[in-house]
Amino acid sequence: MSHRRALSLAITLFATSLASAQTASQTSAPTPVGAVADGEGPVPVEVFAQLPMLDKPRLSPDGTRIAAKMAIKGVQHLVVAPLFGGEPTALKVGADVDINWWRWVGDNWLIAGVGGQTTILGDEYYITRMLGLSADLKKQTQIDWTHSGIRADDLLWSARDGSPRILFSRSTGVETTVDVHPSVWEADVSTGKVKRVAPSQTDVWDWYADGAGTLRMGIRYTDNTGKSALLYRASNNEPFRTIARGDSRKDKSFIIPTIFRADGTALATSDNDGRDALYEVSLPDLTLGKRIYDHPGYDIDGVVENGTSSDVLGISVTDKFDHVVWLDPDMKKVQAAADAAVGDRRARIISRNIDGTRMLVEIGGPSQAGTIFYWDIVGDRMQRYAFQNAALRNRSLSPVKTVHYTARDGTPIEAVLTLPRRREAKNLPLIVLPHGGPIARDSESWDWWVQYLAEQGYAVIQPNYRGSSGYGTAFLKLGEGEWGLKMQDDLNDAITYLAKEGIADSRRVCIAGASYGGYAAMRAAERDGALYRCAISYAGVSDLAGIKRYDAQFLNGKTLGRYWTKRATDLQSVSPRFGAQKVSIPVLLMHGKEDKRVPVKQSRQMAEALKDAGKTYEYVEQPLGDHHFTRSEDRLEFLKAMGAFLAKYNPA
Repeated sequence: MSHRRALSLAITLFATSLASAQTASQTSAPTPVGAVADGEGPVPVEVFAQLPMLDKPRLSPDGTRIAAKMAIKGVQHLVVAPLFGGEPTALKVGADVDINWWRWVGDNWLIAGVGGQTTILGDEYYITRMLGLSADLKKQTQIDWTHSGIRADDLLWSARDGSPRILFSRSTGVETTVDVHPSVWEADVSTGKVKRVAPSQTDVWDWYADGAGTLRMGIRYTDNTGKSALLYRASNNEPFRTIARGDSRKDKSFIIPTIFRADGTALATSDNDGRDALYEVSLPDLTLGKRIYDHPGYDIDGVVENGTSSDVLGISVTDKFDHVVWLDPDMKKVQAAADAAVGDRRARIISRNIDGTRMLVEIGGPSQAGTIFYWDIVGDRMQRYAFQNAALRNRSLSPVKTVHYTARDGTPIEAVLTLPRRREAKNLPLIVLPHGGPIARDSESWDWWVQYLAEQGYAVIQPNYRGSSGYGTAFLKLGEGEWGLKMQDDLNDAITYLAKEGIADSRRVCIAGASYGGYAAMRAAERDGALYRCAISYAGVSDLAGIKRYDAQFLNGKTLGRYWTKRATDLQSVSPRFGAQKVSIPVLLMHGKEDKRVPVKQSRQMAEALKDAGKTYEYVEQPLGDHHFTRSEDRLEFLKAMGAFLAKYNPA
């Protein structure tokens, strides 16, 4: 059987799974678990396991509907709901189909990216597609699925004139370079009809369009050599030409414009001064001009575009917490009014209609699960739409703050500290909870896992160890070659800091984490057992060489391999699986069988190594669990197992 025929059959099976989809109405919010909203008593574990009511809610352009993922009976479904006076309608798909993203295309249509795992000639592939959806979710349109290859969900642009048109890139097969490299297409979301806008080019994997729907850029990247190039044109009448080159092996890169302005200039993020900041950029020479915005001490996260994607309204930043610094004068006033209305809580504008007169605002704080409000600026009306946690409602739990300490080699470390609400902040049992990534960071935000631990009586420290993102290029590079080494020291030094402050009892400490955080927990059990009573890993990496081999099967696998080589000079020496004999504390391992980011094999092998070494451990495998805790049932099982494990080995 040819690859093309095998792919065609796989796509047919995938389509059949989605074709059986049906819509269903959700007539009421889930019943709250535990009467905790108005009291001060302990919060049941089931409350912390609840999924947020709405995930990534987005207003329609006219501001009359919301599209979001909604938690229904512990599982997230894509729903469309009228703002008030009607019931949400949920899109149901097969259990093996993921709804990865969604976006409004006019007021009457949405486009959604879907994906699913399938096997082609013995190899596992994750196939992505796009699905057109009418606003009532009664009509579903497959965007030319049968003529698409493995990757076919890269949305480049959507029309803003009311028509259901989009621009997207897709591969068309797996057999030849013409099939594999994506070409660019225009589609009518309502009919699924497509027409090609630009052919594929060798090693061009990513395409970019401007706010008017003109295809402007392509990024060429050759996996074998690590060399890259930026292809550019000013209009559809021009051919693409190379205007910049890079080489990842020599750490040489180029600026990639983010927004194309009507005056011919562009905006781009650059770390030219050591931190990511937003600059004006001239075209086609990519010369940096005026610095539009930078944040002292932190990288910017991204930009908030205007309605035509031709300029920015604001800058997304995370200092102590995630928020938007508005550059637009009108939005500055709107944010100031929102801030004044909520007092000591925080107001974050999460979605706007096309003319900016209607908004969704999330109000809360790091100790609150948050509430979604609808704000009609013209009508001067703010109305609650949904509590993110129906049981907690507006209740505040354990306090959260940002702290700073210095690692043993003088490196400054920022961390998030959560203290149990009903206990004095003195000689507390401690959980060290490193974030995943590791190119990520923690900030002051609601965290169901952390708040559960604090509710049990633990102080929780979340160090943004070296190699974390957000603190500039130099700090990020400090993590290269330091997996399991100085990155672990940074975690251990948090214990010293909190003990010196009198907050934590250094004799009652456990370490826990997921993904990279799970790796760090396992590594601590092997390397630093004298400092900890126990270790808890969810979806952790135990074998760095093994994860390097796993990643090699994906697109740009050699580049991913070079990434893993930079994590440590000797992958095996810092892989917990091969140091199981040195583990000196009890270990809890948990992993979802459906995890596509870190395969379950990583925890299975660690459990086997601990068993062979005669160590104390527990292993729990979740049959439907994934990498991101997207099911409340998996969250609940995890919290209960963790709580029992801690009660046994490090009681609060």
